[in-house]
Amino acid sequence: MTANSSTVGSNNIVRSDNAFVDFSPEVMKAPFFLRLGAAFIDYILIVIFPVLGLLISSFSGNDGSRLIHSQLNNIGWLVAIFVAVVNLIILQAAIGQSIGKLITGLRIVAIDGSEAGFSSIVLRNTLGYLLTIGSAGLGMLFSLFSSKGRTLQDYIAGTVVIFARRKIVG
Repeated sequence: MTANSSTVGSNNIVRSDNAFVDFSPEVMKAPFFLRLGAAFIDYILIVIFPVLGLLISSFSGNDGSRLIHSQLNNIGWLVAIFVAVVNLIILQAAIGQSIGKLITGLRIVAIDGSEAGFSSIVLRNTLGYLLTIGSAGLGMLFSLFSSKGRTLQDYIAGTVVIFARRKIVG
């Protein structure tokens, strides 16, 4: 297996074309609070649109039920749904990262270090997220007790989130 000229972290784990060589989820696992930070960034990115719609509608003179039923509120929620689908499903299935994960340097990979498949990420980010939300976030706490830092959605999809800021070896 030939390797690219990039490494991950200080452990000199080399990424080949499709997988990490000498991949160890225990070494590369994403820190719990960094994962929460990425989730918070994604949440803010989604929620900002309905909030802006309500604020603009309120400043336009709407209040009470007119505020809730205004076109700006509806548009804000439609944009939020679109951003959520693109950011949490399509973008992660395409590159293994949401915008929050991209900013924090996290990446979703298969448990063996290879690129996670489209169906795995869709399963992870639909059923897995629903179960985690339905458990009041307890599914995220799995990562505190897992040596690989895996959450409930990671166990469901056979994935792991790693800290994957790469440095070029020169």
